[in-house]
Amino acid sequence: MTVPDNIKPILCVVTSHPIRGDSGEPTGFAMVELTHPLAVFREAGIPAEIASIRGGHPPIDFFDLKDPINDRFWHDQEFRDALAHSLILGELDPSSYSAVFFAGGHGTMWDFADNVAVQRVIRDIYEAGGIVSAVCHGPAALVNARLSDGSYLVAAKKVATFTDEEEAEVKYTKVVPYLLATTLKERGALHQPAPNWTEKVVVDGRLITGQNPASAHGVGQAVVDQLTAKS
Repeated sequence: MTVPDNIKPILCVVTSHPIRGDSGEPTGFAMVELTHPLAVFREAGIPAEIASIRGGHPPIDFFDLKDPINDRFWHDQEFRDALAHSLILGELDPSSYSAVFFAGGHGTMWDFADNVAVQRVIRDIYEAGGIVSAVCHGPAALVNARLSDGSYLVAAKKVATFTDEEEAEVKYTKVVPYLLATTLKERGALHQPAPNWTEKVVVDGRLITGQNPASAHGVGQAVVDQLTAKS
């Protein structure tokens, strides 16, 4: 497919945090939540770049090669090289991108919310008319994201995110530093939950969010639909 000339690349951001709180358990980004949207972006002919908080090879969680898309990307040298040399988020120019996408994985709960680069990229892309998107724990990036007027980006906007009920089911309620859905609601977000582990994608203008791993493909598709509609 020919890349639309007027669509800038999509910036895909993953966590650099490798340990799940005080549990000592390894974590990182959820692979399926990166590869499934990337597959959609590729099919649409829209380029994407991978960045992380610290750069370099980010830690991976939920590494499941039984998933055919995971397997395909893992055996794709271009993807492996891009992942191994992920860009440092703080060194990037947000004006170079049409959209930002934040993949999930529990690691995000420790390094997304308070990161200045995360907040700057979200604000600059959104205020320039771009798309801000995230899936599962990826909306941790939205917890402290503010617009130039000081308001929270999520205030009065419909969002989907990993629910408190899903967190309880995986038994990490006491491990994560905060409950994501509850915290976003405290910021004024209008949380739109679905039953545990079912697909849920919410589009509120140029804010696109998904609830869980099952929602990753749908978030990617919603980003592409909106970008191509604008082109």
